[in-house]
Amino acid sequence: MNLDQAISERRSIRGFKPDPVPRELLEEIIALANRAPSSMNTQPWHFHVLTGAPLEAVRTGNSERMLSGVPPQREISSHGAYQGVHRDRQVEIAIQLFEAMGIERDNKEKRQDWVMRGFRQFDAPVSVVVTFDKGLEDDTIAHFDLGAVTYGLVLAAWSRGLGAVINGQGIMQSPVVRENAGIPDDQVILTCVALGWPDEGFSANSVVSRRRNVGETARFVGFDQDCP
Repeated sequence: MNLDQAISERRSIRGFKPDPVPRELLEEIIALANRAPSSMNTQPWHFHVLTGAPLEAVRTGNSERMLSGVPPQREISSHGAYQGVHRDRQVEIAIQLFEAMGIERDNKEKRQDWVMRGFRQFDAPVSVVVTFDKGLEDDTIAHFDLGAVTYGLVLAAWSRGLGAVINGQGIMQSPVVRENAGIPDDQVILTCVALGWPDEGFSANSVVSRRRNVGETARFVGFDQDCP
């Protein structure tokens, strides 16, 4: 798979086969992701790759705390509620997913189950918890760098037949994740990536989010007006 194909065909995968992912393949994917650019070559990221019993403990702890009403405890600032066009896009993708899964608007049980899938890391066989060095906690550039390396991770996974979804829900109960993943105190948990072999029979995996075109996202300044 070439780069253009990987970028254009990649989509978020939220349903996985239970088959394990070989450690050697995960190491290969992470080695590629590590080629991501970073400010001043700081490379502030760390990956904590969970499977088996530790991942099951995270799923259980996340679910129990959320269902019992424990407020989310993330280690980074929350963006709060989206507004305007950003909220519109959030709603649009939710509608696409619910339609694919046959979840009616008034079916509270199915909607709740869908939400809990995120806290269970979408039942993926692997979860990659992405952290950065605590000394850069107030440095928003470090967050930018982790975005780059995480995108590299999901692209590398896709190019090898694996599916992934960047999953902020999976670390909303960060104390649970920190304890079961053994994350050092000098690192900050940013997000996680649910990863595994896509279940082609899972309806939501067919959903492709709508994207803005170049005319909506880019301005060209100083170019010849006759040039496209």
